Parts: sequence; structure tokens; C-alpha cells
Amino acid sequence: MPPLTISSLDHLVLTVRSIPATIDFYTRHLGMKAETFSPPSAPHTKRHALLFGPHKINLHEAGKEFEPKAQYPLPGSADLCFLTETPVADALEEVKRAGLEVLEGGKVVDRTGARGRIRSFYVRDPDGNLVEISNYH
Repeated sequence: MPPLTISSLDHLVLTVRSIPATIDFYTRHLGMKAETFSPPSAPHTKRHALLFGPHKINLHEAGKEFEPKAQYPLPGSADLCFLTETPVADALEEVKRAGLEVLEGGKVVDRTGARGRIRSFYVRDPDGNLVEISNYH
């Protein structure tokens, strides 16, 4: 029996070059909500996050990260997959209309997610992180 069992992901941290540019991308194109908060350990410090469903992405500005942090925090080093309730083909058309470059030939492709087969397309955020938008099928 393992000494520890992980049940879910609460939040992750993205190190970014520009918090405003990151917030704009994820709120405008992916429908996330921006949050500014102060942690209990530093009530006078303003931090930024993106909220979606029951999840949160905390944002650290490169060179101004909060401790503790990843050993080598770098903008553009993440590969993220988000599930959408919007049919993936409709979501693809929306990001194309917004002028985002869609990778993989600009098409929806078949992939494998944590729970089985998914249909996905890929874009990059302002830092170059790979962002996969998917539906299970």
C-alpha cells in the first residue's frame, strides 16, 4: 500500500512574462475568470490567478516568482490540456475567428486523455505554452 494517494489536482502555477497578457489570453479566448488575491501568509501581497471549473492556475511573473517555487521556472515550458463543454469543432472555429494560429494543420485531431479518447486542437498562449483544447468522445 502506498503511503500517499493523490485524489485530484487543486492548482498549478504558470511562470509568465506578462501577467496582463496571460490574463487577457485565457479570459478572452478560453473563458477563464481572473482573480486577484492575497495569501494568508502575505496579506499585503497581490497575486493573480485564472479560475475555471473547480481549478485554478496561479500566475508568477518571470523574475518575480513567489517562494516556494519550481527550481527552474521558465515561461513557455508548459504543455496543458483543457477540457471544454463546447463541442470541440465549434471551439476550433471560435479561436480561428479570433485570429489564433491553430497547430496540427488547423484541424481537430484524435488523441488520448487521462480517461480515454479525446478530440483536440492546439494553440499557443502568449508565452508559447502549448494549449490543447479537448472533448472526450
